[in-house]
Amino acid sequence: MSRFRFIPREEAKLTRDQMYDLVRSPVITEKATMGSEHNQVTFRVPLSANKREVKAAIEGLFKVKVTAVNTIRVKGKVKRFRGTVGRRSDYKKAIVTLAEGQKIDVTTGV
Repeated sequence: MSRFRFIPREEAKLTRDQMYDLVRSPVITEKATMGSEHNQVTFRVPLSANKREVKAAIEGLFKVKVTAVNTIRVKGKVKRFRGTVGRRSDYKKAIVTLAEGQKIDVTTGV
């Protein structure tokens, strides 16, 4: 018998305002649109967001069933502008996999 017990984790409870703060914008790039073939949609989220919160926000806002959430921390690039060195800010992307038959149209607003 194992020493460890499985304890189910609770779903994140978010208000409507928190959901809108969590899902900042869809990522519309060539790579992100290729994910739509695999029933995936990519969103920008805050650095502090976790997978459970993102799942609850997407399901609450778009009324879809989410099967998986993968998150990626993107480091900001160092860029130059007129000889001055600047740095873009870091951000986090969430790649959301939807259940079979579900779909989110990112071209329309929420």
